[in-house]
Amino acid sequence: MSIKIRQATVDDSSFLARMILQSTRAGKKSGLFDLLFSDHDDSFILNKLETLTKTESKSQCNYKNFLIAEINGKSVGTLCSYEPRISTKETFNKALKEIGCEKDVEKTLDVFYSCSFEQNRSTLMFDYMEEVEGFVDVGIQKSLMQKSLLTARLKGYRIAQTIIEIGSLEAELFYKKLGFHKKAEIKCESYREVFGRSGLMLLSMEF
Repeated sequence: MSIKIRQATVDDSSFLARMILQSTRAGKKSGLFDLLFSDHDDSFILNKLETLTKTESKSQCNYKNFLIAEINGKSVGTLCSYEPRISTKETFNKALKEIGCEKDVEKTLDVFYSCSFEQNRSTLMFDYMEEVEGFVDVGIQKSLMQKSLLTARLKGYRIAQTIIEIGSLEAELFYKKLGFHKKAEIKCESYREVFGRSGLMLLSMEF
């Protein structure tokens, strides 16, 4: 089974929206975007996320930050890599405003940011590493990561990090198999109340 890794284009926005939503839910009933767009169904949220990948403000969700994995011409996985000095909290907030996400979101975002790490701007961040159901454990995520790390080296990066929720055991195990180690964790009662997980874990790798 041959896996092709390519740079995402604007035409991938619909697929990226699905993977972003899948990633933020991470086995939970509701993720960040469910809470930001509460009282709306999946089709509405996916439409907003598709627009989010194409905003003028280059948040971490912008399609230009993504790699796509393909098997036999079918998109089967994603991995986002972004530079914290470019895709900042402020950029993300601006992108959300661009897609009309302004009302009653400050509390959710405050909780989301209150349980977060101060990002080192000399590192490359990974996020939204996802596979389509039916294509798990065929090497998609490993291929995506290898390609991303190669690109990161060419840009001069030597440290990669990712942030996962405490309790996301499959994600933690996979990242550790790739050479990541736990650098820190934050437990927040407010995060648990809103998102259903006790907090966040920072994983890091030198390469």
